[in-house]
Amino acid sequence: MKRCLILIFALLIVCLPALGLEEEEVSLFSGGPAVEATTSPEPSPAPLGLPPVDSAREELIGRIISQAQGLFDKADGRPQRAHYAGDIYVCKNFTVYVFKENSGDFRMAAYPEVSLVIPNNLSREASKPYSYGIAWEDVAPEEGNPFYAAHSFYYDTELSREENRELALKFMRETRRGDYFQMSANYQYGVGAHSLIFTRDYDAASNTVTWTDSNMNGVKRDGLRYGYVQYGAVREIDWFVDAFCQRGRGATLYRLREDIIKL
Repeated sequence: MKRCLILIFALLIVCLPALGLEEEEVSLFSGGPAVEATTSPEPSPAPLGLPPVDSAREELIGRIISQAQGLFDKADGRPQRAHYAGDIYVCKNFTVYVFKENSGDFRMAAYPEVSLVIPNNLSREASKPYSYGIAWEDVAPEEGNPFYAAHSFYYDTELSREENRELALKFMRETRRGDYFQMSANYQYGVGAHSLIFTRDYDAASNTVTWTDSNMNGVKRDGLRYGYVQYGAVREIDWFVDAFCQRGRGATLYRLREDIIKL
């Protein structure tokens, strides 16, 4: 009898897999049917020298870009009034508006008690001998300015046009997602200052940059200026270089500091 019980127990052990009672090992990266995992995998660490993807800085950039997209969607292809000083669809007003609407929850770690601000354009007088619109006022970080001039280009009359163009192309290749771009240009849409926000890093494969802005292009109705909102606009960097690589003109890439924190 004892031998029979042992034999029956052994047969049950052999048959367990066939009965579907064994514990199944599931790979989260399996190409088979999706299986609900009981625990989440740990995220991969960010590369050295780069902020984690869920950092406060990246959240602020994401909010700014998301709101710009919302304004673009709301406009639905219709030009928006960009005539008066308070109209948010004037080019610099647009970029300032989406910053102010989202920056209240953030600070700089070095100056946690100071609310974030975005500088005005440098005045015409202070911009001389260059044209107005290349740079912002020099507001110190301790006064709330979380941006710094990451890269800039000023047309150098001591260099040839070809040399200036190469420097301007190199400058544009430094574009990163979230950069605020300030330029003085003479191009197909007009002459003067323009502001925009790049929504993606420079794409070396296509030699392009992608951005959001307002009033780069516009129309006049009953004597008032109306500007078009853009989101996901794409151009080869040569197009921008043609616009600002001219005597007396230039451009600046303003970038958020790395020490952005959330309240």
